[in-house]
Amino acid sequence: MKKRFLALIALASLAAVPAAQAAGNIDCKLHYSLAGWSVFYKTASGSGTITCDNGARIPVKISVKGGGLSVGKSTVTNGKGTFTGAYSLNDLIGSYASVEAHAGADKSGSAQVVTKGDVSLALAGTGKGWDLGIAGARFTIERR
Repeated sequence: MKKRFLALIALASLAAVPAAQAAGNIDCKLHYSLAGWSVFYKTASGSGTITCDNGARIPVKISVKGGGLSVGKSTVTNGKGTFTGAYSLNDLIGSYASVEAHAGADKSGSAQVVTKGDVSLALAGTGKGWDLGIAGARFTIERR
């Protein structure tokens, strides 16, 4: 009787593991564009699409808000991002933290990693504009 009870407990604990985690991480990419400015306060907005290896594709809104010693105006076009540590699409939506030092003029490139718990997003893109400073920001992805 005690062995049956322990076997039942073991089966119940296996059922409690979320199906997405049992299946493993999903491989997702973000393609985006972003435009913004900063004068001590940094703000930018844009849009993009998340595509995953499981066939999922969702359009998203992106916003960046933060502060620091920063001044400039910039546009990122053809931005690309790679997610790591996600088990479901819901893991990708939300606010990520970032700290960056930046300087650029005319045509520039950018690369940074933002994090949200166990999920990281490595971002890279090319753009135009000028900027100088150091800033902490919240990078937010929402469903459109």
